[in-house]
Amino acid sequence: MDEKKGIGTLGEKTLHHTLKNYFEPNKEKQEVRIKKYYADIYNEKGIIEIQTQQFYRLRGKLKVFLKEYPVTLVYPVPGKKWLYWLDLESGEISKGRVSPKKGTYYEICKELYRIKEYLGDPNLHLHVLILEIEEYRYLNGWSKDKKKGSSRCDRIPKKIIEELCIDSRADYKKLLPKGLPAEFGSYEFAKTAHISRRLAQITLNILFEVNCVERVQKKGNAWVYQIKV
Repeated sequence: MDEKKGIGTLGEKTLHHTLKNYFEPNKEKQEVRIKKYYADIYNEKGIIEIQTQQFYRLRGKLKVFLKEYPVTLVYPVPGKKWLYWLDLESGEISKGRVSPKKGTYYEICKELYRIKEYLGDPNLHLHVLILEIEEYRYLNGWSKDKKKGSSRCDRIPKKIIEELCIDSRADYKKLLPKGLPAEFGSYEFAKTAHISRRLAQITLNILFEVNCVERVQKKGNAWVYQIKV
């Protein structure tokens, strides 16, 4: 994984390119046409799609692929991110600094919300990678220091920190944090999982969709949940 590459790789961003080679080094098994779509990888394990964002774009592929093949969605999350700034005028790159933001497995739930109708399909598998990443951004933002509103140039993965595989409905219970009370809402879930209230609400929606939690009552506008045995 610690494969140093230049910024950008023939139009394909480095993160996607590197992960594709990590999961399948054989180029002949990459970018394989199946029906009217191209799969990132097609090998003896089935189809592997590496998606860094915008899962809604996969709906067409999933509708076709899942009928005949096991499909694994690989989703990378920056767990530790080194930030570098590129000055467009001088061409200089700043020294790296570690971002205070640390991604978690729960980030994938924001994307799964867009493909909820496929989550119960036994052919669908998820592989979440928590990575150490170098991120390069242009100094082209609207703020005085040109950082706020800036655009990202590229991301380079350095190493895998953790991995989470979800291969069945039961595996979604891996997203349940330890220490939840018998009945809980999004506030308790967020506090226990150390995530935002909004992300907790989305995660609970997904866990309800895959039958890992059930709604027992409503307090005001908020649902109260319990883990489904």
